Amino acid sequence: LRRQPIHSSSTLRLCSAADDHVPAASGDGLQPLPRKHNYKPTSQTQTPLSPEDKVRILELSLVAKRTPQFPGSIFVQSPGDADVASSLPPINTLFAGDVVDEDMLMRAVDIRRNVTTEIFREALMKKGKFGIRYATNLVSSLADFIDYVMIEAAAMKRLPEFSHSSFNLRAKTVIQESEVVPLIRWLKHNSQSYIRIGKLISMTKGNLKSIRLLAEWLNSVRVRGEFLGSVMLRAGDNIFKRSLEELDEIVEYLESKGVRSEWMGYVISRCPGLLCCSMEELRTRVAFYVDMGMNDHDFGTMVFDCPKALGFLTLEEMTQKVNYLKEFGLNNEEVGKLLAFKPELMCCSIEERWKPLVKYLYYLGISRMGMRKILVVKPMVFCIDLESNIVQKVRFFQDMGIRNDAIGKMLVKFPPLLTYSLLKKIRPVVIFLMTRAGVTQTDITKVIALAPELLGCSISKKLEVNMKYFLSLGISIRQLGAMIADFPMLLRYNIDVLRPKYQYLRRTMVRPLLDVIEFPRFFSYSLEGRIIPRHKILVENRINFKLHHMLASTDEEFERKVAAAVDRRIRFESSVKARTISGYLLRTCNEVVPRDSESPDCSNITTESSSSGSEESISPSLTESTI
Repeated sequence: LRRQPIHSSSTLRLCSAADDHVPAASGDGLQPLPRKHNYKPTSQTQTPLSPEDKVRILELSLVAKRTPQFPGSIFVQSPGDADVASSLPPINTLFAGDVVDEDMLMRAVDIRRNVTTEIFREALMKKGKFGIRYATNLVSSLADFIDYVMIEAAAMKRLPEFSHSSFNLRAKTVIQESEVVPLIRWLKHNSQSYIRIGKLISMTKGNLKSIRLLAEWLNSVRVRGEFLGSVMLRAGDNIFKRSLEELDEIVEYLESKGVRSEWMGYVISRCPGLLCCSMEELRTRVAFYVDMGMNDHDFGTMVFDCPKALGFLTLEEMTQKVNYLKEFGLNNEEVGKLLAFKPELMCCSIEERWKPLVKYLYYLGISRMGMRKILVVKPMVFCIDLESNIVQKVRFFQDMGIRNDAIGKMLVKFPPLLTYSLLKKIRPVVIFLMTRAGVTQTDITKVIALAPELLGCSISKKLEVNMKYFLSLGISIRQLGAMIADFPMLLRYNIDVLRPKYQYLRRTMVRPLLDVIEFPRFFSYSLEGRIIPRHKILVENRINFKLHHMLASTDEEFERKVAAAVDRRIRFESSVKARTISGYLLRTCNEVVPRDSESPDCSNITTESSSSGSEESISPSLTESTI
């Protein structure tokens, strides 16, 4: 009624049908005989009514309730009175002639709409047991349904059984036959607000039974009651035009492609637009992902994690985003694995999210291969906001004194760093390292730059536990800070890994605690794979190395060091043995030969022994320092 222009003939029929008390005029055009003494028939032409009189006639002819009267009243004030036809000018006089007053016509429609609104509100309060406030709010959101009831009630005048019925009765009949009140009660029971109920009823355009049928079908596919209204509204008007067989076909096809039946309710709740896709379009969308190497398991989990990746975007947008991801050096299968792992990438905008991020990473000195690593290791970085998240963390590292190129290397080395909270994760770890772990202000930038993984550790479950363990060994806070600055990953090892290595160092290798303080990387080497085998080699060859020379070398370098040390040991032992023999010979000669006699042989022996010892002897202190 609101969308179509109102013609004079249709409006006249509508208003004539609305007026139930106007008797039909006789064939000769004479006015009906009055039944009251206060009406005097006249053969003269009636005087035109003023606008105020016309409005008065409309209000008295179309109102829904009687106006209270006082005894002796000679002018009836309500169309419900028996003599209204004799006491009021006929409503037809308002639209007599060829020219129709459009303003008067619209006023008549507004009055009838208000009457319909009052009838519907009364039905909600009496039959639905709703409060006056809820009924008023609900009716205010049902303007389209009010017009539908008004038009249907006016059209029922043409039916023989309702030809002599009042408009109020016909409107009540339309409301009762539509079963809108029980439907509203059922929707309210399923946690739907009056605004959502009003939108749903307006979307059906009078076919209210489709709401209940669709809601029952959604319940059958495990859509929860509180999401029923949201699903039907977000799916669009076409959802009420689809048959249940078409909806079942969509669900069966998705289940055949890896989407489990117990996931279906969640998927439909997140992306109701899937129910409005044709089967041809749905098959095209599924083939788009299957062609990138996804199997049924990967496709099903992808749809469960992000249903919008399948049914929200157009095929053109999906193709553009996949092509942009391939610019980072990924092939078709790698993009498929990436989207299966993080399908939320398909919901990010290229212009608003990805291009500004790439430009900012270039500013930090990250190459395209570095971005590829970030994308593969932590694709969530390409989904978070740049200004409110990434820029704030980079500024924090810059304020600490870390250079931009070092920040870029940190991000490439540990991409999850950008997904941590600055206030709840990163800053508390930095404060812990400086205040409780003994790291100085000059060393904190080195520690963070070399080991950004520390910023992802839990303070209470990892860092504090390791700190207490090292302090229990007799290491001071200052020494621990120096150890962390030398080897920042020291605090990331589990206690179960640290304890056996320390016990072997102290009990089997019999090394002092100072060796660990000077070389904290000792805890990074495998006990069974490197520490024990190399220690056995040193014991077997009767040589000794510092921990740095013992462990921080490859197997070939270690073998060369061992061979050189063994050679030095042999030469040192031979020199010591030669000196011992020469000393013994000197003592023997002194005991046998008298003091005043000459002993050329002994002197020769002594000279030869001393010369050989000088050539082959190696200082013990020099040997130890060299080793």
